[in-house]
Amino acid sequence: MRYNLLVVLGATATGKTSLAVNLAKDFNGEIISADSRQIYRGMDLGTGKDIEEYVVDGVEIPYHLIDVADAGYKYNVFEFQQDFVKAFEDISSRKRLPVVCGGTGMYLEAVLKGYKLIAVPKDQFFRDELESKSLEELEVILRSYKDLHNNSDLETKKRAIRAIEIERYYAANPQIDMEYPEMKPLLVGIKFDRESRRDRISLRLKERLKSGMVEEVEGLLKSGVSAEDLIYYGLEYKFLTQYVTGQITYDEMFSGLEIAIHQFAKRQMTWFRKMERSGSNIHWLDGYMPLDEKIAKVKELFNA
Repeated sequence: MRYNLLVVLGATATGKTSLAVNLAKDFNGEIISADSRQIYRGMDLGTGKDIEEYVVDGVEIPYHLIDVADAGYKYNVFEFQQDFVKAFEDISSRKRLPVVCGGTGMYLEAVLKGYKLIAVPKDQFFRDELESKSLEELEVILRSYKDLHNNSDLETKKRAIRAIEIERYYAANPQIDMEYPEMKPLLVGIKFDRESRRDRISLRLKERLKSGMVEEVEGLLKSGVSAEDLIYYGLEYKFLTQYVTGQITYDEMFSGLEIAIHQFAKRQMTWFRKMERSGSNIHWLDGYMPLDEKIAKVKELFNA
């Protein structure tokens, strides 16, 4: 079987969307987003949806798993896995190529490895026990699980507690079987050197703030999404919500957010290296390579 799935991955601010949509156009494909926050409606600038990039030479590229849940909802990897399979089979049934685009390593690995996941119920008593612990203590607990599925949800206590709750449930319960379609993926990554990546992140943050990212958060709060729910999503929504609600100054928001995104990008690259160590063959492209050369290289790999 030749490749039936194309995956474009990389850290934040590496230009994944542009490459993915151009490849989708050339390969008669459709995009499946693998971004844990682009799921939510109304969270556009902060998640970097860049919907305008889904039109190439006047051709609209269809996309899936973007804007499928209301802001405030707690979408999870189990739901993503189910929704991904539906999108993959739908696209494939129409003789088009599924093109995955995203940087959420946990989501990518869950579908590429076909993890047998289960819907984990909430355990309020257990949550209450963890609530008194610091974020650092929660991190130690989370990393104590041998078969850790998720080591990235450490931005807030609420996310860390939920991650521990999930790992605890996995450890105590057998995983269910899930029918999974046969996939032969070609994985392509975009990579910049560390300093270039940092510069691109800082530049993009400034551009998004100018484009109205603060106003986006204000609008979400006015629409009824709670500050607590927005902070749950981390990164832009955590720091901007704290700024809008008067908890921190603008300068504190900007510097804290800039550092947090740099750290997030580092964690993303760490996850991708872990994927490689576990057997995923990622073909890395130099981020500074012109777009047409990136496209030509991917075509060469795909048709080899």
